[in-house]
Amino acid sequence: MIDMAFLSVIRRWALRDKLSIREIARRTGLSRNTIRKYLRSGDVTPKFRIPERRSKLDPFAEKLSGWLLREARKPRKQRKTVKLLYKDLSALGYGGSYERVAAFARSWRADRLRDEQSIGRGVFVPLAFAPGEAFQFDWSENCALIGGVRTKLQVAHIKLAHSRAFLLRAYLLQTHEMLFDAHWHGFRVFGGVPGRGIYDNMKTAVDKVLVGKDR
Repeated sequence: MIDMAFLSVIRRWALRDKLSIREIARRTGLSRNTIRKYLRSGDVTPKFRIPERRSKLDPFAEKLSGWLLREARKPRKQRKTVKLLYKDLSALGYGGSYERVAAFARSWRADRLRDEQSIGRGVFVPLAFAPGEAFQFDWSENCALIGGVRTKLQVAHIKLAHSRAFLLRAYLLQTHEMLFDAHWHGFRVFGGVPGRGIYDNMKTAVDKVLVGKDR
C-alpha cells in the first residue's frame, strides 16, 4: 500500500519541480521502476478538482529519505530507530506526528525491499551514494594523432559516484602502473580518497574474471 505523503512528495517533485525520474530515484534510494509505479498510480484525474493537502512532513521528505538510506547501509545494531529520526526531524522544525514519520519509513523500507528482491530478474536498480562513499573506475580505448601518427590510447575514467564529477587520463598502455597513476591523479584532483572503489572486472584491477551473477 502506498503511503499518501510519500506519493505526494514524489508527484510534486515530478510534476511541479520537473525533476527527472533518475533524480527522484537518487534522492529516495528507490528504483526508477518504483518511481514510475508511484507516478502511474496518480494517472486517473477526478471529475472535480480536489485541492492538494500538504503534509507537514513534505518539506522534510528528502532529508528523511536520505537518513533512511544512510541508516540502511549501517550494521543493524548501529542504525538509528525511527523514533530517533523523528526527534532529529523535530529538532529541524518538523511539527507533525511520529505516526506520519513511521508510515513514511515503512513505505520507504517496503519499496526498498521490493527493489532489492528484484535484482537478477531483469529489473534495473539504481545505486544511490553518499558524498565521499565511492568512486567508479574503468578503461576505454580511443585514438589520437600524436606527431602525425594515429596512435591507440587507453583512457582511464575515474568518477565520483555521488556528484558524478570525473577525470579522464590517457595512456599508451593499460598496465598496473598506469592504473595506479590514474588513481593518484584522480584523488589529487578530487581532494581526497572515497571510501571504496567500484570496478567492472578489469584485468588490471582483479585477480580473476568471473561470469554471470558472480561477476
